[in-house]
Amino acid sequence: MTTENHTVSDMFGHFTMTIGGRAVAGEQRYEVLNPATEQVFATAPDCAQAELDQAVAAARSAFPVWRDTPIAARRLALHAIADTLQANLEGLTRLLIAEHGKPADVATVDIMGAALWCRGTSQLDLPVQVFEDTEIRRGETRRVPLGVVGAIAAWNYPVLLGMIKVAPALLAGNTVVLKPSPFTPLTTLKIGELLRGVLPDGVLNVISGGDALGPWLTAHPGIDKVTFTGSTQTGRKVAASGAATLKRITLELGGNDAAIVLPDVDVEEVAQKLFWAAFRNSGQVCLAIKRLYIHKDIYEPLKAALVAYAKTVKMGDASEQGTQLGPLQNLPQYQLVLSLIQDAKEQGYTFLTGGEALEGPGYFIPVTLIDNPPEDSRIVQEEQFGPVLPLLRFDTIDEAISRANATEYGLGATVWSSDLHQAARLCERLEAGNCWVNEAHYLSPFGAFSGHKQSGLGVEGSVEGLLEFTNAKTIFVKKAQPVPA
Repeated sequence: MTTENHTVSDMFGHFTMTIGGRAVAGEQRYEVLNPATEQVFATAPDCAQAELDQAVAAARSAFPVWRDTPIAARRLALHAIADTLQANLEGLTRLLIAEHGKPADVATVDIMGAALWCRGTSQLDLPVQVFEDTEIRRGETRRVPLGVVGAIAAWNYPVLLGMIKVAPALLAGNTVVLKPSPFTPLTTLKIGELLRGVLPDGVLNVISGGDALGPWLTAHPGIDKVTFTGSTQTGRKVAASGAATLKRITLELGGNDAAIVLPDVDVEEVAQKLFWAAFRNSGQVCLAIKRLYIHKDIYEPLKAALVAYAKTVKMGDASEQGTQLGPLQNLPQYQLVLSLIQDAKEQGYTFLTGGEALEGPGYFIPVTLIDNPPEDSRIVQEEQFGPVLPLLRFDTIDEAISRANATEYGLGATVWSSDLHQAARLCERLEAGNCWVNEAHYLSPFGAFSGHKQSGLGVEGSVEGLLEFTNAKTIFVKKAQPVPA
């Protein structure tokens, strides 16, 4: 991304970082593209190392007061964040469409999902375990905040993924330095601006920057915990960077999620559900179906139904009426998906739909379905994170389970069947942290979300996720004893 010393005039105004409750324009700025047009439409601050130091210092200065703020007041703060998101929904949606390219309904879900997550998280509580209470002694374990949390959100759902980190961190009594992806900084920066005066100064600091900022943040000695969403490759670097100071780490990483479709489904009904489970947000969802295993008895009819439905879905600029799928968000991801398509062509695999980038501006790749490629092919073994899906035929349930589990990833999986009991039993055999029956993508702030294998470390959501932002502190109180006569 190109660093510039000038500001591009745009309809959304001048974007600033929020550090200690005040606006910081940044000494340098970089350009932000609309991926549907490939045109620069704004600039964002490119945070310098000294400015990162200021953000961490502001968070550390605010921490003692925020830590000692009653949890009831911290709950109200989460509701205030949610109120702010909802009150500014229209403007934030337009901004998110411009920087991400996603259609309006998906952008709205990103922002409203963040608001709902804040409200849901506010209902969680920090447990106190009293494990001894006798005439002699009382012993209890409480949970105390860690300090300053560095939160790094991915570009595919920048607002929701940001608030999934911010909400529990603040509720637990930590202060936060939030860094959005350099590809999608603007909506998060705008939210930081809107929250000035809503939250105490320094409690939530929002910064933006290029590729250097993430490593600076994860290695910063003033950061006590890093919570990161992104690729497994980058997650390994985050873990290594934080190891020098033994930072607490939560990593939500890549996935190669398998779907298993049993022969008792209604083919026409399930085809549409499978399509959106794979291609919502143009496949740029960590929990999207990325390998679709279909029983041999329904392989041909379901394949035909998916192809037919794909032809009815409109891809284009989100500003156009009726657009259902947008572009890939950034050039590196666009090139990665094209490389997978090119490999499939070179290997002679059969394309049922798509296979060619759309002509004209924008990072558009049409829905691409590939007919039963080999299990060891790149398109099956690698996470595509885009609108390309291999359809895979299987004969037996044991075979499907074995193939689904044969991956370094373990984020999510889905099972599709009219026999709910059997489907739930299959979920128990799938090596993934999250499994759905007859749906996908559903998340709850009350349910633990975690990746197995190389899909992550730690938990997001639920009391378990809240505890990730705390340390255990055990207190023993020796009670007064009568002096023997």
